[in-house]
Amino acid sequence: MTKDELRAELERQRQRFETVYGGEVVTYAAQPEPERKPWRKRPSLLDEAFQEEVRKEERRQATLHQD
Repeated sequence: MTKDELRAELERQRQRFETVYGGEVVTYAAQPEPERKPWRKRPSLLDEAFQEEVRKEERRQATLHQD
């Protein structure tokens, strides 16, 4: 199916929808793709240290529950 055939089919469906169901069709332009990926925060040294402490505590808790 070519683009022109697809456009014609969509136009037929739109007209049928409007005449049979009395509906209204609103078309929107496609949103452009962002040129760059969204910004992501890199973890700071404090964030990394905190995560390491959390891991240590989780390991300690796991060993306590095994005993």
